[in-house]
Amino acid sequence: MLAMDKSPKSTNGCEDECDTDALKSEAEDDKGGLEAKMSLLNGITVIVGSIIGSGIFVSPTGVLKYTGSVNASLLVWITSGVFSMVGAYCYAELGTMIRQSGADYAYIMETFGPFAAFIRLWIECMIVRPCSQAIVALTFSVYVLKPIFPECQPPDEATRLLAACCILLLTFINCWSVRAATRVQDWFTYAKLLALFIIIAAGMYQLCTGHVEHFTFEGTTDDVTSIALSFYSGLFAYNGWNYLNFIIEELKDPVRNLPRAIAISCTLVTIVYTLTNVAFYTTLSPTEVLGSAAVAVTFAERLFGAFALCIPLFVAASTFGAVNGVLLTSSRLFYAGAAQGQMPAMLTMVSSRATPVPAVLAVALLSLLYLTVSDIQALINYVGFATWLSIGAAVLCLPVLRYTQPNLERPIKVNLFFPILYIICTILVVAFPAVASPAETGVGCLMILTAVPVYLLLLEPRTRLTGLGSLTDAATRLIQKLTLSVRPKTKVGLREFIQINKLYKLMNDPSTRFDTQTQIQNNGKFDKYTSRI
Repeated sequence: MLAMDKSPKSTNGCEDECDTDALKSEAEDDKGGLEAKMSLLNGITVIVGSIIGSGIFVSPTGVLKYTGSVNASLLVWITSGVFSMVGAYCYAELGTMIRQSGADYAYIMETFGPFAAFIRLWIECMIVRPCSQAIVALTFSVYVLKPIFPECQPPDEATRLLAACCILLLTFINCWSVRAATRVQDWFTYAKLLALFIIIAAGMYQLCTGHVEHFTFEGTTDDVTSIALSFYSGLFAYNGWNYLNFIIEELKDPVRNLPRAIAISCTLVTIVYTLTNVAFYTTLSPTEVLGSAAVAVTFAERLFGAFALCIPLFVAASTFGAVNGVLLTSSRLFYAGAAQGQMPAMLTMVSSRATPVPAVLAVALLSLLYLTVSDIQALINYVGFATWLSIGAAVLCLPVLRYTQPNLERPIKVNLFFPILYIICTILVVAFPAVASPAETGVGCLMILTAVPVYLLLLEPRTRLTGLGSLTDAATRLIQKLTLSVRPKTKVGLREFIQINKLYKLMNDPSTRFDTQTQIQNNGKFDKYTSRI
């Protein structure tokens, strides 16, 4: 129930206190919750904006390191793109069949039950997403501060403070309006594509003038583990292709727009990534790429001269959009988990602006917490294999559901060859790096296992702790007051909101406090207005 403050208030009318722009009167049959406001173009920019972050500007070094040659590294980039397209194709069937926010969490819940789904949710919500957002925000800070500190590394305190400001600004935007958040995603996606277009155009000019001396297979490794690790680096740069599935409830006509958005986005990103790498190698030697922490900046310094300062700013724009994409989609994962009863109920609440404000705030707070950790990248490495294992488990849902629930409506039906191929490749990609780095794999397994006691103590009916209900109820009421939020399918219009405030004042008015008949009337009216909350 919507909880309001029962203490005496000032005598000013509630109409003067309420934000009438924010709390617009809704039709009686309005169900509230998340609204479908995202077009096909918005969907494309969410995927492209989420994929193209800092990865393309730093991953070329890792791919080249493990392949040993330029041509082999280009093949890895192309194959990683095709691999992502196959996974996205499988997700298109799952997303149009199970139209719930949460993507692979929702699919695993439907297929394997709550325990497996909670493990996926725990790893993604508590570690991978907030860590990833913190890292991208820090990358944004470094590139913004780079022109100010051209001869040295920016101060650590300034970097973290600017990263925090980035997260807080985007948190406000995502709380304020879904449309504003998608507009941010649109514009910064255009900015990052412009940056990559400049790099590609310069590279094509270099290519046409005969700078092809580095394009050889010389030095290519034949070690299977190294090749698997190169795919690990390449696939990291493509991470985000499944993010639109996390917000499918907010996508207009998902049966039509989801597969189109996925196909267009993945094809575009694969082409852009391949051409960007070609551009790098027209100017930089393999030795220079391996020795560079930020390949795009080194490329710009070699080719653009005085205009090289523009590239760090473009990279900053790219990472700013990536932070927004992670925040936009991650908050919906929290929302989906709470809707299934595996996260605090307050995270299911939606504000009067149809945004999941509590879930957005939860993601932001965790990301800010990880800004205090000195070696966040190590955490991401520890759970990287778990991320791909989880995505493989989600794709496994497709053939399993074909067998266990053959009558489910499937607007898109994928040939089973594709999910089987994807699952086999995922096992190989996960297994070889695990053998090569057993220590990191062990730490990652321990992180996964932390989900087990949490599930047993808080969620499993037979073993969970009792007595937490009053505490969580109080916290939920507090969040409702602070964010003007209600549960999905229970949106309150302005008129009802004003009436509830008036009734609370009457119920606490000293002149009627001991009038039993008046209190009964007020309580009855209160129940009438709050019965659907």
